[in-house]
Amino acid sequence: MRGIEQTGHLKAPLNWINDPNGFIYYRGQYHLFYQYFPYAPSWGTMHWGHAVSPDLIHWEHEGIALFPTKLADRNGCFSGSAIERAGRLHLFYTGVRYLETDPENIHKHLNNRFESCQMELVSADGRHFDNLDAKRVIIPAITDPELGDATHTRDPKVWRGRDGYHLVLGTTVHREGRLLIYRSDDLVTWELAGTVERDGLGWMWECPDWFEVGGTGVLMVSPMGLLDDGAAPTDMAICMLADFDEDTCRMALADSYQFFDYGLDLYAPQSALDAEGRRTVIAWLRMPAAVEAAEGTWRGMMSLPRVVEVAGGHIYFRIHPNVRAAYRLPVSPEQASARTGYHLAIELHEGESLDLGGYRIARTGGRIVADRSAVCPHNGKCRLTSETPEVREGDRLDIFVDANMVETYVNDGEYVLSHAVFGLEDRIDVHAAATPELHALG
Repeated sequence: MRGIEQTGHLKAPLNWINDPNGFIYYRGQYHLFYQYFPYAPSWGTMHWGHAVSPDLIHWEHEGIALFPTKLADRNGCFSGSAIERAGRLHLFYTGVRYLETDPENIHKHLNNRFESCQMELVSADGRHFDNLDAKRVIIPAITDPELGDATHTRDPKVWRGRDGYHLVLGTTVHREGRLLIYRSDDLVTWELAGTVERDGLGWMWECPDWFEVGGTGVLMVSPMGLLDDGAAPTDMAICMLADFDEDTCRMALADSYQFFDYGLDLYAPQSALDAEGRRTVIAWLRMPAAVEAAEGTWRGMMSLPRVVEVAGGHIYFRIHPNVRAAYRLPVSPEQASARTGYHLAIELHEGESLDLGGYRIARTGGRIVADRSAVCPHNGKCRLTSETPEVREGDRLDIFVDANMVETYVNDGEYVLSHAVFGLEDRIDVHAAATPELHALG
C-alpha cells in the first residue's frame, strides 16, 4: 500500500478502512491515519493506516503506522487522535484485548467480551512508529461500572487547553451514552476531571470530538443505536453546540442536535486545524458493499474535507477552499459524466430535479431529497432515500461526484447530504431551468 497516490477522496488502498484517526497538520503536511484491516475487505483486527497530503486533495498512502504488539492492544488498535508537543507527534488510541475469541476467525471476538484501555505512542517525526518499544498505557480499563464500561470505552480525542491538555472518551453506563473528560499537564499522567451525559441519545457514544469555532463550542459524537426506524445502520454521527468550562471540566450540551450529514452514511467525523487555522473535518463513508477494481478489492473511503462554521446557533459544514480550487477544469456534461470526479453547481428550485447516472436529487417540499435506489445494492445495509430539513438560505447546490460517493452541499454547508453509490451511468440529466456549471479535477 505504501506509495499509492489518490486525488480527491481518500480511499482504502485495498481491503478495509473505517474511522479517520490522528488527523493533524504537522510539519507542513496533513496526516490522516485510519482504521485499517489489511487482509480482507471486511472489519477485523484493527491497525492504523497512514496517509499524508500537502493540500487535503492529493494523498499518498504511507503504510501501516500502528499494529498490535502488546497484551493491552493484542487484538486491535482502535480509534484515537494526534497532537504535537515539542515537535514530536503523540498518537492516542484505544488498545483492545479479547477475553473470548471467535475460534473460527481470530480477528473477531465473541459475545462482546473484550477489554479496552487507552494508549499512547510517540513518534519523533510522524513517519516512523516504534510499535515494539514506544507504546504505553495511559488510562487502564475502567473497573467501576458506574463510571464507564470496561469494554465500550474508547476513541480518545486530545486537545491543548489554556493551562494543560484535555482528553475525551466515549463510554456507556446503564445503556446510556456518556463522555469521560480527563486532563493532564504533560500528556503522560491523566486524571479524570468530568463526565457528560444526555439520556435518549443512543446506548454508547463513539468518536467524541470537542472544539471551538469563533469562540463557540461544538461537540461531534457518534451515538450507537441512535435511530430505530427499521433501517440500517442505526449508529449516527451528530453535532451540537457545547460549552466547556476548562476550570471545572464541565460541558453543557445544547438541547437539540443536527446530523453531521443528512445522507446518514458518514460516521466518526474527526477535526483538525488546517494550515490557515480553519477547523476542518473529515469523516468515514460506510459502504454497504466492497468495490471490485483492477488493483484489487476495497471497501471504505473518506469524505472531502469540510470547514466548520457556526452562525445563528446553526453548525455549517462548508466546502473547503482547497476542494473548490482543485475542481477547476471546465467540462461538458458528456466529459464530466465519463470522469471519476466532477463538481456540478446549479440553482435547484422547487419541483426541479437532477439524475446523475441513476442517482436522483430533487427539491421537494422545500427539502433536498436524494434517491439512490438505482445505484446502491438492495441488501438491507443502506437507506435508499434521504432528505435534509427544510432549506431556508437559498437554492444553490454544489455536488461532488465520485464513482462511489456523491456529496451534495446545500447553500455551501447549510446542510450536506452524502451517499455511497455503485455503478453510476455515464450521463447527466437536468430537469431544471438553470444550466449547471461543471468542473473536473484539474
